[in-house]
Amino acid sequence: MTAKPTRLEIGDNNIIRENVTIHRGTIQDQSLTKIGSNNLFMAYTHVAHDCMIGDNVIFANNASVAGHVHVGDWAILGGMVGVHQFVHIGAHSFIGLNSIVVKDVPPYILAAGNGAEPKGLNSEGLKRRGFSTEQISAIKSAYRTLYRKGLKVSEALEEIDDSDPSVADFTNFVKQSSRGIIR
Repeated sequence: MTAKPTRLEIGDNNIIRENVTIHRGTIQDQSLTKIGSNNLFMAYTHVAHDCMIGDNVIFANNASVAGHVHVGDWAILGGMVGVHQFVHIGAHSFIGLNSIVVKDVPPYILAAGNGAEPKGLNSEGLKRRGFSTEQISAIKSAYRTLYRKGLKVSEALEEIDDSDPSVADFTNFVKQSSRGIIR
């Protein structure tokens, strides 16, 4: 019997510092671990098997993601962050130092804690990435509806105006979450 090949694909212009470990995919998934381009993996970071890492992502020292994790573009994982298997981390999110992430983190969210919780919007990151004041305001409104009004996720999604494409990315991520989102 011939074994199915497994792969690791790494894009361009990545900085991979000392003692970083990155595992290739397994036959239990798509046989692929994929790293995008322009990422920074600081010392002692770890990317387990079958992960999908976007572009322009930063893993600070000792940040680790378990198998089958997806990390969106421009996400930042602070030092010593641990991410449970099968979690999805949305684009432009920021996970604070020493956090443990066991549920999906929607795009644009600033999260922290042992049992990561939403702490606000990654407004500074969005400004740095060129999001307009109007876009940030629309995303902030969606954030407040989902996290500050005391609504169930389904109720909040019905109330959010997702006519702005950035807000639509936010709501689509929440709708597609199979693990549930941090709350």
